[in-house]
Amino acid sequence: MAGLIKREDIDEVRARTDIREVVEQYVTLKPAGIGSYKGLCPFHDERSPSFHVRPQMGTYHCFGCDESGDVIAFLMEMDHTPFTETVERLAARIGYELHYEQGGAPNREEVGRRQRLLDAHKVAAEFFQRNLYTRQAAAAQRFLGERGFDHDAARTYGVGYAPQGWSNLLHHLRNQGFTDQELKLTGMFSEGNRGLYDRFRGRLIWPIRAVAGEVIGFGARKLYEDDQGPKYLNTPETQLYKKSQVLYGIDLAKRPIARSKQVVVVEGYTDVMACHLAGVTTAVATCGTAFGAEHIKIVRRFLSDDSAGGEVVFTFDGDAAGQKAALRAFQEDQRFVAQTYVAVEPHGMDPCDLRLARGDVAVRDLVETRTPLFEFALRATIREYDVNSLEGRLRAMRACAPIVAQIRDPSLRPAYARELSGWLGIETDEVVRAVSAAAKSAQRGGSGHAGSASAGSGPAGSAHDGARSRPQTQEAGRGATGNDPRGARGAAGARGDSPGESEGPRPVELPDPREPVSRMEREALEVVLQVPDLVPASYWEHFESAGMTYRVHQVVHDAVVGARADLGDQLQGGRAWLEAVRNHLPEPLHGYLAQLSVTPLPAATEQQMRNYAVGVLTSLVEMHINREKSDKLAHLNRLNAQREPDLYQRLNRELLDLELQRRSLMGV
Repeated sequence: MAGLIKREDIDEVRARTDIREVVEQYVTLKPAGIGSYKGLCPFHDERSPSFHVRPQMGTYHCFGCDESGDVIAFLMEMDHTPFTETVERLAARIGYELHYEQGGAPNREEVGRRQRLLDAHKVAAEFFQRNLYTRQAAAAQRFLGERGFDHDAARTYGVGYAPQGWSNLLHHLRNQGFTDQELKLTGMFSEGNRGLYDRFRGRLIWPIRAVAGEVIGFGARKLYEDDQGPKYLNTPETQLYKKSQVLYGIDLAKRPIARSKQVVVVEGYTDVMACHLAGVTTAVATCGTAFGAEHIKIVRRFLSDDSAGGEVVFTFDGDAAGQKAALRAFQEDQRFVAQTYVAVEPHGMDPCDLRLARGDVAVRDLVETRTPLFEFALRATIREYDVNSLEGRLRAMRACAPIVAQIRDPSLRPAYARELSGWLGIETDEVVRAVSAAAKSAQRGGSGHAGSASAGSGPAGSAHDGARSRPQTQEAGRGATGNDPRGARGAAGARGDSPGESEGPRPVELPDPREPVSRMEREALEVVLQVPDLVPASYWEHFESAGMTYRVHQVVHDAVVGARADLGDQLQGGRAWLEAVRNHLPEPLHGYLAQLSVTPLPAATEQQMRNYAVGVLTSLVEMHINREKSDKLAHLNRLNAQREPDLYQRLNRELLDLELQRRSLMGV
């Protein structure tokens, strides 16, 4: 396993990456003053843009939801990728070679091979999409149309067509420079006596994408009667494609899932499309396998379900197979802290059929009328017994008791015990005893389900403060020298990195920006952070000696002074300067630093900016001088000149010096 990425490489990747180019892949940005851009925040819903990006500083900040950070933090938040993977992606993007501690770098040959496979999949996806609009694809076009998907829907989801024939895609990729050895590794080809041939022929094609949006495989649906293959044919396991670790639609659903704290699990590609088009944009599907532990790991990254504020909704057909699938999902439920539900259409229609028959509203209503998975599992279990007889009811109770015992929230268990009592017509006390016995039996048996139930959080609807969870760090506890993804991320109100971890720093209390002194100090800090090169040397001396009224501002002020001492007088604004300041600043204030560094300054030209900077710092220093004068004058008035003549004279001289400084500053 590769070690940690060296800190200097992380800083280099951060410095060389244009944050504007990265952000513009997700947000439309417009100019907002010199060196500043703004757009609609990707982290919360808003109508007026409050999301600002300063490429020179390498930071972003939203004045609506207070999210802030650098390019690494932005990608981690948008794509929910781990820190190391995010840095590696950015390094590959700019062609920078990373160096690692404790074990060396990943195998360069492996990295290069993976990129070639990704390139081949991208070219293949474009090939399939182009072929969907040819005459030969009439059956594919008809299939989509009959299921309510138009041209725009097909384009949005990258749906394509693999033409009939043995080597259409093979020849196309060879012409693009891919070798047969590379093509074998993609999973898009089979091999016979005559060599390679296309795996997908005469089929409707869905590209399967990773979380970050790269195509890593394909799903193909049979269209012709003479096709002897299975109804659905997927890419086999490859270096890129592991079906137990892939969810179709996750690239489109990740942001809605993170925003709404809900994921809807459906059974097929067309169901994902139907749900999204109907307004259920949190829908995803597995790719030819049951929803399992690896899929849960993916979902948990977006739900941040350590707060128990999330929901997982499974949609299954109403037939026996669908109920069986729901019960399999129940077996995995304990891996979630989020609440788990089942949405079953009573007439056996999947979301795609339901949308065709009853429209978009019916699909949304299906999800809205979901049933808690525990209730569904209990009712499904009861149906297996003859509850018309006492013996049947007792057997049903004994079968249901372990299910109730597995409920994580201990406050819910008595409620479900009472429900079960009512459904079976058995005394509540007897059901409670059966549940208790099942819990003890599970503990003795070492299953851990019932025994660990109390460790979980409450039901959906319990208190949730809405704070964003921090991305998982590469090196918990390494401190400032390690690979800390937080960089310029705000720390106010942030939670810990993992369930059960103690909460992070308390929210930083910021001064009221409407208060005149607070506003003046903040404007001065914005100037020295954003345009330090426009501040005259004499003003730096005044700034450094000036104290700040507010503790938060004083801490930032001291960090600026420390950074200037490190870098000397030749200051240039930008990432290096901001990073130097950040190194002197406590981590809880990194978010505020990012905010100060992206706030647009009210100037349109460099000369206006210079005048503004001098004016702001003049006002700050004058305020500081006047405050000192007031303090000394008050001290002077308390003295007895006869008893303490030396101190009296010294204070008078200091008052005169301060007045001379003020007049010199004002040009009087």
